[in-house]
Amino acid sequence: MSKRRVAYYYDPDVGSYTYGVTHAMKPQRMRITHELVSAYDMLPKMHVLRAKRATAETLTRFHTDEYIDFLSKVTPENARRLTYQGTRFLVGDDNPPFEGVFEFSSISAGGSIAAAKRLMEGQTDIAINWAGGLHHAKKREASGFCYINDIVLGILEMLRYVPRVLYIDIDCHHGDGVEEAFYTTDRVMTCSFHKFGEFFPGTGQIEDRGRGPGRGYALNIPLKDGITDESYKSIFEPVIDKILDVYRPNAIVLQCGADSLSGDKLGGLNLTMHGHAHCVQYVRSKNIPLMLLGGGGYTVKNVARAWTYETACALGIEKDIDPNLPWNEYFEWFGPRYRLEVLESNLEDLNVKDGSLDRNRTTILQFLSELRPAPSVELQDVPREGLGEHLGLPGVRAHAPLDDMDERLAQHARFVYDAQNSDESPSEEDEEESDSSARRTRGRSGRQTRASKKRMSIMTSQYFDVPRLPPDYDEEDEGGCGHEHEHEYAGDAWASAREGLPTGKRKRRFFQSIAEWDPVKRVVTERERAGVRQGAEASMVNGGAEKRKPRTRRPARVKVSEEREEMDVDGDVEEDEE
Repeated sequence: MSKRRVAYYYDPDVGSYTYGVTHAMKPQRMRITHELVSAYDMLPKMHVLRAKRATAETLTRFHTDEYIDFLSKVTPENARRLTYQGTRFLVGDDNPPFEGVFEFSSISAGGSIAAAKRLMEGQTDIAINWAGGLHHAKKREASGFCYINDIVLGILEMLRYVPRVLYIDIDCHHGDGVEEAFYTTDRVMTCSFHKFGEFFPGTGQIEDRGRGPGRGYALNIPLKDGITDESYKSIFEPVIDKILDVYRPNAIVLQCGADSLSGDKLGGLNLTMHGHAHCVQYVRSKNIPLMLLGGGGYTVKNVARAWTYETACALGIEKDIDPNLPWNEYFEWFGPRYRLEVLESNLEDLNVKDGSLDRNRTTILQFLSELRPAPSVELQDVPREGLGEHLGLPGVRAHAPLDDMDERLAQHARFVYDAQNSDESPSEEDEEESDSSARRTRGRSGRQTRASKKRMSIMTSQYFDVPRLPPDYDEEDEGGCGHEHEHEYAGDAWASAREGLPTGKRKRRFFQSIAEWDPVKRVVTERERAGVRQGAEASMVNGGAEKRKPRTRRPARVKVSEEREEMDVDGDVEEDEE
């Protein structure tokens, strides 16, 4: 097998975090995998790198500011308060607020972003980040053990260089977070092979194919319990071949969730280690830039075996390694056989028994044959670094605080921008509501929107109701919303707003607004809510057509309250990560 340049991303701290003693997700599996890879002497054959951890600013390329701010502050002690009694951000018991959750997520995301960048710059042929692959995380909510969707962030980095990216998911669970992120675009094709039925996340039926410009670019191959290597291969290869022929991607992201292996604690499939790794070998043979990511997998020793063997597949040395495990720090974990193998069980293959596999293959290939030729997009060169860095100019944070007029102009520009966007296309909430109304109820359809008051647990695959706040709930009774209050009366309004500091004792409201889309009415309404009199402000919003009336400068406390509701509190210019 031909040689490939392989970049391997690993952070030694990733295995130090824990979701909890009894929790199914074990970050330690990445450390065990690394020990096995090292014991097989694979590290000298790769570029071993430790990626820079993703900053909060970088994570907001996909996730909302409120959600990232929450993750950076949440601890087991303040979780009930910051999640508003478990109604937002962390819903249910699947995603506990463990110590270091933000740092753990930044390691995962930083590795995937760095791997994508290195791959796109041509410095490697295959990039590996086994700490990534957390495909369930949503834009503003954790789901299925996933807090940050590193896959979406990595693909967004790829799209800065190439017009088309193919995402393949062989996890036992549907890759709903990634599909949702790219559901309306043709620049990313998502292809998920997953168990479907009364199984988390309850999405991913074969009829879910995308929407708008993305219609046809979301593929779902639902599977049933017990699928074997041969059955899996019979549908994986023809589908991938047809995708490559029709879509012609410039890069491939392969999520190698190991919960599709036989014997997994939460999965129900029956793949061996070699059957799972065959997907890696097959995609590698296509000679397209490839990023390998981790994902699910809850029988830890089998996860480590599979990802170690797939690392060897990436290097092209899988036939040279000894199936008898070499001595390593976790050697005793692999007893009693102490071999690099995961064997199939006697589970019956329901996919062959009822003929659903053949029907699904025929349907998917028909969908692909109806797809138009590979879409193209005009790409422009995106500077990797700002001009100010080369000229030695200070950054945005180094400038003096903006005066009152600058603040009002900046806020007005945001209002106008939002209004223009609302005229051109429906809002994200409207898109989701219309998509939800067009589909069947939960018992007959796979797709659930974020607005739904039902969630499914990955550990039990049972639906549960999202708790609601009691009518008399007051966050002040619980110590506020979790933000610091010592700067409540700070004189620098702009800095206070940017830091996310509260102003006054009004309850902070996420994802709710009474603002109107009409730019004039919207500003007036928001200023009335803030308790600011109308006059000079309203005339400014109308473009200065009315004569301005002199007024005195308001105290900083009122100004911060006025801008806190609608202004993007992170006013900094986004900086690229190295």
